[in-house]
Parts: sequence; structure tokens; C-alpha cells
Amino acid sequence: MKVLPNITSLRFFLAIIVVVFHLPEFCSKHNIPFYNFLPIFHKGSEAVNVFFSLSGFLIIRQLYVEKKTTNSVSLKKFFLRRVLRIFPLYFLILSFGLVYYNVILPKFGFPFESNYNLYKGLLLSLFFLPNVFAVLYSPGGIIEVLWSIGVEEQFYLFIAPVVLLLPTKKIILFLVLFTFTFFCVFFYEQTPLFRKFGMYFFYFTSSGFFSILILKKTFLSIHKTILYVLCFIFIIYFTTDIFIDYFSIEAYHFFSMMLFSTLISFMTLSPLKILENNVSIYLGKISYGIYMYHSIVIQFVGLIYLKVFSKFYLDKLMVIVVYNCVVITITIFISHFSYKYYELYFIKKKIH
Repeated sequence: MKVLPNITSLRFFLAIIVVVFHLPEFCSKHNIPFYNFLPIFHKGSEAVNVFFSLSGFLIIRQLYVEKKTTNSVSLKKFFLRRVLRIFPLYFLILSFGLVYYNVILPKFGFPFESNYNLYKGLLLSLFFLPNVFAVLYSPGGIIEVLWSIGVEEQFYLFIAPVVLLLPTKKIILFLVLFTFTFFCVFFYEQTPLFRKFGMYFFYFTSSGFFSILILKKTFLSIHKTILYVLCFIFIIYFTTDIFIDYFSIEAYHFFSMMLFSTLISFMTLSPLKILENNVSIYLGKISYGIYMYHSIVIQFVGLIYLKVFSKFYLDKLMVIVVYNCVVITITIFISHFSYKYYELYFIKKKIH
């Protein structure tokens, strides 16, 4: 399937929003100067939900095309592709996080109080439940960032067999019914587990529904106007608190779900110059690494600051600027080498 325009670059900007969300969060807990007084510094969760929408759009589109073309879905090939893309980095970060909090931090004089059984944590992580691990035991930021990967894996385990079993003509109806039913169940007070463990499946299926509409050439003749309007709303969404201030939590998620689904759909119809350039496309390709490595870099740069530079009377603004720039630069640097010399080895083995 051909590469869709704009989507790859969008991943990079979302990953950076997650990074700048976690930077002041870490600094505030460790007496390191920080800045987080603009709304965009508080949009990490929203950026992850856009990632969920992107995944739903691409995965359901892929499954639908395969089902329509062959009248079947190869679950073996589907899950092998997911394993080869996700697992190498997932297990690398998980392993490092466990060593870091249990061995490295204590060595540097920063004992980390873990309130979990190591074997239980490993079992939850191995069986696609890092979101449960993160919520129940707070095992540390490096490990906790894996929660969203677990939610994606849980959704893949659910959606692929469903598409296989459903008649092609029923897939759209299923996506509509599931999206709205699950949305209601998610926010229903008597079913708190989905909400507690961040199982935002409605973001996936809503985007999946729109991905099929786009395949059917629906709304194609007016897509340019809609795209520009949606881009404007998306920018306002991430740079202000207008929507979150005036919507209830349920309305906010519903609005977000619809905004992300429609924006992604229309973005795939024609390239935007700001997103379709070699630099942003490559940064988008390594965005999985940026998302996974940034917590490690934040921790290590923070550790160096606390051990060495906190003893000096440094200007707070300088510390904030340098700390943020160093973390982002090193994260991109590590992600580049990880992608080129580690992840690509597995990506090239994927069955198309």
C-alpha cells in the first residue's frame, strides 16, 4: 500500500508535544527549573490520542483493503508485521527501565521506591498490559511511557480477528456501532476499568471508519476547504485551552475524536508543503524512537544536572532553554541511530 502524504511528518510533531509535556513534569518533581505556562505544554495526552487515531486509520484501512481484495485477512502476517515494528524497541525500553530503576539510580544515590513484584510487572508487560502495570504500580516514567503501546497492542488483538470474521459490507456498520457504544461504556460510571487503564479504543475505530469513507472517495470534491479549516482548528486545539475549558470531559473527547479522525482523513488526500519535505518526513520515520527514548534522555540529563550543575548558581532561564534543547537534540540523535542500526533490521523482515 502506498505511503500516504502528511501522516509521517505529523508523527514527529506529535512526538515532540509528548516530549515537551514530560520535560516540565519531570523537572517539577526534582527541583529543576522548568517552564510550562503555555497550553501546548499540557497536551501530551491529546497528542497520544492523535497517535491512536493515526494507528486506527492506517491499520483498519489496511485490514479493510486486504479483506475487500482477498475476502480474508492473514492474521499471521498482520501480527508478524506489528511484532517486528513494535516489539524490538518495546522490550529494549522495558529491559532498560527495569535495570535503571532497580540498579542504576541507586548506584547514583537516588534510590527508587518500587511498590511492585518484579515478576508480576514482567508478566503484565509481556502479555500486552503495560497500561495496567503503569496505573497499578507507577514503575517509573521510562516504563510508564509504554502504556500507550500496550493499548495499541490490545486494540490490534481485537480488531484484526473482527475484520476477518465480519462480511466486508458490515465493517463500516460495525465501526460506527462499536465507536459510539464503546464511547458510552468508557464514560459510564459503572465501568471504570476502561477509563482507568486508558483504553481509548473509540479513537482507533472512529478514524478507521473515516479511512474507509476516504477509500470510497466520499467528500473528495470539497476536501481542500475542509482540510484548511480542520488544520486551523487543530492548531487552536493544541495552542489554547478553549475547548477543554468549555466542554465537559465527555464532550471534549467526542470533539477530539471527530477532529482527529476527519483531519487525518483529509490530510491523506493531498500533500501540504510544510509536512511534505525530506527532513520532516525522516523525523516522522524515527518518531517511534523519539517517543520511546525521550523519557530515558530526560532522566539522564536531569541526573547530570542534579549531580553536577545544580551546585552552581545558574540563570534559571538558561537552565530551562539548555535542558529542553539538549533533551530534544539527544533524543533525536539516539532515535536516528536506533532506527538506522536497530529498528530497520526488523522492519526489513516485515511481510507485505
